[in-house]
Amino acid sequence: MADASPELRILAAIRAVPRGEVAGYGHIARRAGLPGRARLVARVLAHNDDPDLPWHRILRSDGRIAFAEGTRGWREQSQRLRAEGVRVERGRVKMPAPEAALDALLWGGMMDPPPAPKRAASTPKTVAAKKTKRPSAAKATPKAVPRDDRAAARPAKPRQRPAR
Repeated sequence: MADASPELRILAAIRAVPRGEVAGYGHIARRAGLPGRARLVARVLAHNDDPDLPWHRILRSDGRIAFAEGTRGWREQSQRLRAEGVRVERGRVKMPAPEAALDALLWGGMMDPPPAPKRAASTPKTVAAKKTKRPSAAKATPKAVPRDDRAAARPAKPRQRPAR
C-alpha cells in the first residue's frame, strides 16, 4: 500500500473505519501515512463519487459535522450516523481517543502502548536554590539617573538612509 497514490491510501483508511465508529480528517490522514494532510482528506471526500464509501463517518477533530448546520449534507450525515448507532447531539459526536479505538479494532490490541515508566521521587529543592534569581533587564537601568539625562548619556547612533 506504500506504493499506492495518496488518494487510494486515504480511501482505504476511510473504508477501514468500522460501522458505528467515527474518525477525524487528521486521523484518516495519519492512518494513510500522510500526517498533517487533513485538508487533502477533505478534498478526496469532496471529489469522490463512490456511493459505498462511508464518508459520513469522517468528522472534524472536535467531533462536529463539517457541513453547515441545517444544510442537506448536514442532515444526511446526521441521519446516516444515527442509523449506525452513533449519538449525534446538535451536529456533534463525541470523538474517540486518538488512535486508540481504530487501532484496537484493526490490530486487536497488538499495538497497545507499553505501560508508562514509574517516575522516581523528585528531590526537594533547597532553600538556597529557590532564592537565587536572575537579574531582569528592567532592574539593570540605573534608578538614580533622571530620564532625560539617560538619553543624553548614550552615544548617538548615526542615522542611515534606506537604500533606493
